[in-house]
Amino acid sequence: MLAVTILGNNSALPAFDRHPTAQVVTMEDQIFLVDCGEGTQMQMAKYKIRRSKINYIFISHLHGDHYFGLIGLLTSMGLLGRTQELHIYAPPPLQDIIGLQLKVADIELAYPLHFHHLTAEGVILREARFEVSCFPVYHRIECWGFCFREVRPLRRVNPEKARQNEVPASFFDRLKWGENYLRKDGVLVDNLSVTDPAPKAKSYAYAADTLYDERIAEQVRGVDLLYHETTYLKDLGEQAGKRFHSTTEQAARIACIAGVQRLLIGHFSSKYEKLQVFEQEARDTFPNTELAMEGVTYKI
Repeated sequence: MLAVTILGNNSALPAFDRHPTAQVVTMEDQIFLVDCGEGTQMQMAKYKIRRSKINYIFISHLHGDHYFGLIGLLTSMGLLGRTQELHIYAPPPLQDIIGLQLKVADIELAYPLHFHHLTAEGVILREARFEVSCFPVYHRIECWGFCFREVRPLRRVNPEKARQNEVPASFFDRLKWGENYLRKDGVLVDNLSVTDPAPKAKSYAYAADTLYDERIAEQVRGVDLLYHETTYLKDLGEQAGKRFHSTTEQAARIACIAGVQRLLIGHFSSKYEKLQVFEQEARDTFPNTELAMEGVTYKI
């Protein structure tokens, strides 16, 4: 399974019960935290996201609405007795910032904390069943997007065929990974005879704060779900460009050029109370668009 849960969908200022940027990506048995704005811990508690399940955190850039909640989360993990290691992928200065915050508070974390500096595009994390890559987006300061992809989707076991071939249920997980089964009578059960092909590998891309730039489309081409910021409505395109942000129409245009399946828009300016017009404007250019609403999980 690949899914995205929105914890915060607003831009710099919390407003109208909307919070700064944070979201959780679920892939198989892994939970990834993407950005960690102010209030992320409260949102995690509200939507029942378990801190202990998070082993990887990705920070797109060092504007406060994308990482001011991080030090609180790290110290809470320590207070709750965390011992397993935690990995943070972020621009290099974040390591010194967190180190200073821990030092002045005389806090020593009881778990290993590993920083991985984002310095060039490419794959930054790879496991047997997934990989995460980063790519540059175009903001006022160094800023990164992230792409989450299934690497090896599992085959589907056909229980009826497996039983007919005397394959025990305890072996089903190994069948999913393509293994053949050797029966006690010496007969080798071919995997292809008891499983169905795996579904298409799923993918999700997160384009953090950025002005309109068609180079992003190449980085996210063909993904199942693209998150792209839409801080402003299309009538404020000039203002968006000056502030290195995007409009509804611009995000939708990137989705069209990239040939993605679905578009998720967020990072709304606090000048807007109602959000429906964001969706309407984006859908005029890319019909399969949805608002990134807090507390909602978008499955792929």
